[in-house]
Amino acid sequence: MKTKIFKQINFKHKVWLVTSEQKDLFGKGRWLLFKTIDEKGSLMAAIEELGISYRKAWNDIKHTENNLGLCLLDKSRGGSNHGSMTLTQDGQKLIRAYEHFNRKVERMIGAAYNEFYKEVNG
Repeated sequence: MKTKIFKQINFKHKVWLVTSEQKDLFGKGRWLLFKTIDEKGSLMAAIEELGISYRKAWNDIKHTENNLGLCLLDKSRGGSNHGSMTLTQDGQKLIRAYEHFNRKVERMIGAAYNEFYKEVNG
């Protein structure tokens, strides 16, 4: 009698983009940060929502913008709203492209996992 000896196997993966010098550039965490900033309209609201420090968020923003050579956020200081942030056109383009890329990667990895699972349990 054949048993499914590997029935408890699942998979995890992380996919992120790096520069040609292999510096971290953009992945799910930074995607979520930029998307949340745009949705909430401010860095402070986004870090509160995500539970990350101001320093980490600001460093991630600066590293991403510097490595791409692009401004991804429109920033305004002060005023009645105590400043605001929204995605620039380049920022919107990056977020959309990353979402499409990530969906494709998820589908491909899911299909590869299904083949693997069938093979080890076949």
